[in-house]
Amino acid sequence: MTYCVGIKLQAGLVFLSDSRTNAGLDQISTFRKMMVYEKPDDRFMVLLSAGNLSISQSVREILQVEKLDNGDQPPITIWNATSMFDAVRVLGAAVRRVHEQDGPALKSAGIDFNASMIFGGQIKGEAMRLFLVYSAGNFIEATRETCFFQVGESKYGKPILDRVLTPATGLDEAAKCALVSMDSTLKSNLSVGLPLDLLVYREGSFASDRIVCIDEHNPYFRMIRSTWGQRLREAFEGIDDPQWDGGAAEHPLLGSSERYEALRKIGHPGERIV
Repeated sequence: MTYCVGIKLQAGLVFLSDSRTNAGLDQISTFRKMMVYEKPDDRFMVLLSAGNLSISQSVREILQVEKLDNGDQPPITIWNATSMFDAVRVLGAAVRRVHEQDGPALKSAGIDFNASMIFGGQIKGEAMRLFLVYSAGNFIEATRETCFFQVGESKYGKPILDRVLTPATGLDEAAKCALVSMDSTLKSNLSVGLPLDLLVYREGSFASDRIVCIDEHNPYFRMIRSTWGQRLREAFEGIDDPQWDGGAAEHPLLGSSERYEALRKIGHPGERIV
C-alpha cells in the first residue's frame, strides 16, 4: 500500500509521497513513488503513483517515450505538449499501453490491473493544473472546490486536508498540512512508511529546489509527529465530558430528538420493534 497527496493552490503546488511497498508481512520494501520532470523555464511536472508497483514502473518508463498522434504535426509527448491537458493525455495513453501489454497476463494470474496516479505541474503559457489518473487511463482535474487529490491509503489523512486547505492556503502551511496528513496515516496503517518525498513548487517558476527526502531522523517531521499528537490530546481533553446525571450542562447530551423517537428496548422474546 502507499499514500500520496497532491495539492493545488493559488501560490503553487505541493506533492508528498511515502515509499513503502509490500507483498506480505515479510516482503516490505522501499520504492520511491515520486517522479519529477523539469525543463527549466519551460515546464515542470510531477508524477505520484500508487497501486501495483510493476504497473507503475512500466508506466513511468513508457511515459518518457510515449507519443500521441497529432495529425500533420509532430507527435505529442510530455516534453513538447503545449498544455498540461495534453501531457496528461500522454500519461493516460501510457497507462493504456501497459494495460494492453500486461493486462491479459495479470488477469490470467488473478491480479487486478491496479494503478492510480496524481499528475500535476505547469507548462509555460498556461496556469498550473493537477490531475487524478485512473487505471483505465482516464482522469479528472482539480478545481477550486476540490484542490487536492489523494491516492493509496487516503482515509486516515483526509480529515485534516478537508478542514485546513483552501486555494488561498500558503505553500508552507499546505506542506505542513500534508505532513500532518501523512503522520495520521503512518500512525494508523503499517502499510505506509518512511522515508517520504516532499516537493513544493512555486507558481511560474518552472523549477523547484524545495525537494526533501524525510526519514525517521528528520527534525521537523519528528517535531510534527510529537506536537500533533500532543495538541490533539490537549484539544480532546478540553472538550466537556457528557453529563448523564440530569444535572445542568451548557451542552446537554440527554434530551429528545425532534425527528427520531428514543431507542426502544426488547423485553421479551415475542416483542418486535419493526
